[in-house]
Amino acid sequence: MPHLSDKRTDPWLLVYSPMPVASIFLLYLGVVWAGPKLMKHRQPVDLKAVLIVYNFAMVCLSVYMFHEFLVTSILSNYSYLCQPVDYSTSPLAMRMAKACWWFFFSKVIELADTVFFILRKKNSQLTFLHVYHHGTMIFNWWAGAKYLAGGQSFCIGLLNTFVHTVMYSYYGLAALGPHMQKYLWWKRYLTSLQLLQFVLLTTHTGYNLFTECDFPDSMNAYVFFYCVSLILLFSNFYYQSYLSRKSKKT
Repeated sequence: MPHLSDKRTDPWLLVYSPMPVASIFLLYLGVVWAGPKLMKHRQPVDLKAVLIVYNFAMVCLSVYMFHEFLVTSILSNYSYLCQPVDYSTSPLAMRMAKACWWFFFSKVIELADTVFFILRKKNSQLTFLHVYHHGTMIFNWWAGAKYLAGGQSFCIGLLNTFVHTVMYSYYGLAALGPHMQKYLWWKRYLTSLQLLQFVLLTTHTGYNLFTECDFPDSMNAYVFFYCVSLILLFSNFYYQSYLSRKSKKT
């Protein structure tokens, strides 16, 4: 749908055509399929230093994006219930569009999470939830940057960057070594925070499906059902990780 694309973002990296993102996705699936096989008879790679730098760099990027989403939405007097996209080239509209692009690009960077699991032979982490979430988010936010770089898309970015600030802080601390485990008792609450995020987004988009809002209903419907799928998958993860294990122990 090139006639519907946001002409402001078309020149930006990976935005104009879906082919680069589709190629990255296919490469990602290839790595998920072939990586564990290639590592099967090899020793896990020691990535401690890389993980520390990567995770805390992602914390910094998440904080930056959260700041941009929050400050720009406040300065633009955005509505937190319904906000159409401002396709103008005003400084604030362009600032929000750039925040959306950075959010999209961060989803490409986050595919490295999977590569690190494979290199460290943490194959139990390569769940359907992990691959589904990482693989689909690059397409979701390519579409966001391509067609809807602003408007109420910012709500997703605002919530997700806050959650990812907490999440990558956890991973960064965990990468420091086993001596940090006693300080990481809050992993369960991190999963709860992720679930809360999807519940809030489902409620928000569901509300907009039944009200007059100059934002595409097709996108609201997609986000609604996508978040429902993540609620189901994360709820199952929560049950398997915390409730099921607890019941087995008792």
